Amino acid sequence: MRVALGQFGAGLDKQENLDRMSELTAQAARAGAELAVFPEGAMVGGRPGEDLTPYAEPLDGRFVDGLREAAGRNGVAIVAGLFEPGDGGRVFNTVVAIGPGGEVLGSYRKIHLYDAFGDQESARIQPGDGRTMVFSLAGLSVGVMTCYELRFPEMARQLVERGAELILLPAAWVRGPLKELHWETLGRARAIENTVYLAACGQVNERCIGLSAIYDPMGVAVAAGDESEQLVVGEVSRARVLEVRRRNPSLEMRRPDIYAGWQPVHR
Repeated sequence: MRVALGQFGAGLDKQENLDRMSELTAQAARAGAELAVFPEGAMVGGRPGEDLTPYAEPLDGRFVDGLREAAGRNGVAIVAGLFEPGDGGRVFNTVVAIGPGGEVLGSYRKIHLYDAFGDQESARIQPGDGRTMVFSLAGLSVGVMTCYELRFPEMARQLVERGAELILLPAAWVRGPLKELHWETLGRARAIENTVYLAACGQVNERCIGLSAIYDPMGVAVAAGDESEQLVVGEVSRARVLEVRRRNPSLEMRRPDIYAGWQPVHR
């Protein structure tokens, strides 16, 4: 399956962002892609601390309807980040998956919030309830996590335990000391330790680094972007996943019987 990562910087105008995503989806179709992945918060790019509630929409709102139309018109599945209404003045940081016929395949609400590196995402984002998303597309099982969750190996492993062979990571990875190193290192690590593909699509602007990439189950970069708006296209295949898992059957060598007896150490 050919995967296209639509790396761009979302602004405050939802329609402009949707138009940009529709054009990138058309480019993805012309490039032979069956899946177009867009960044976290592709619906609207607010400034740090900005109230997102005026922009939030339900999954049956106009923004998702626009994505469904773009998917169906181009025959390309779409995965993209948006904001749903939450409680108490907060919103959900959501990723929606839409099939190539325009049907909604599922959605995922971010669990691990970015309360780190001086940011406080939990002040305006409500965490999801723990339900994750795995769906089938073109013979592959596809799981989804969001941005900061790249730092949580438990998240990727849970998706793999549900059968994921390709993990998608819509992101808006914030710039900072060593942050680009973390982005690449952790992306490769999550792919290697789970023997899966990992496709990470990031926003790119003065705050976010871009650097979208697809890593194969051995951690090799199949495709990689830079710091500009662009479409990053690469091939993924179930055959490669199975080949790597034959050579490195680490998932089969886990010892949950032993892990269950390990007690947490409190310091």
